[in-house]
Amino acid sequence: MKKTGIFYGSTTGTTADVAHRIGKLLGVADADIHDVADTKLDKLGDYDMLVLGSSTWGDGELQDDWYDFIDGAASLDLSGKTAAIFGCGDETMSDTFCNAIGIIYEKMRGTGLDFVGKFPASCYTFDSSKALTGDTMLGLALDEVNHPDLTDGRIAEWTDILKKS
Repeated sequence: MKKTGIFYGSTTGTTADVAHRIGKLLGVADADIHDVADTKLDKLGDYDMLVLGSSTWGDGELQDDWYDFIDGAASLDLSGKTAAIFGCGDETMSDTFCNAIGIIYEKMRGTGLDFVGKFPASCYTFDSSKALTGDTMLGLALDEVNHPDLTDGRIAEWTDILKKS
């Protein structure tokens, strides 16, 4: 498997917890799981595969710690690397459900990354999301507020997809 680094932003600890759960299933060491609040951009260069995660806040925005990090990351040449995105949201915020996934994708798609890890949208109930493309999500969307019972199964299914990428 490719050398994998997980980069996340977390305010309440939910996204951090999910990042570590994903890391465990992918065999990623804790030292390779990074909070973007205190991580330097050059760390992205250490990995072949980047797993990027954020919760969605307010009116469908990224978690606060992502803004400076992603602005810098968006200017990098990350050609030859693979990326997958996950996000935490609340399906009752049905017009912005897991928008952060789509925001990260839009910001990072000009870097040369090869994106993997799309996930079926049919298992969610929402009206609109920047994470939606056709009938799939651009990454793994999780709702720890309303459906925490589905999280482990969805993470397992998604990490299996990533292992094949």
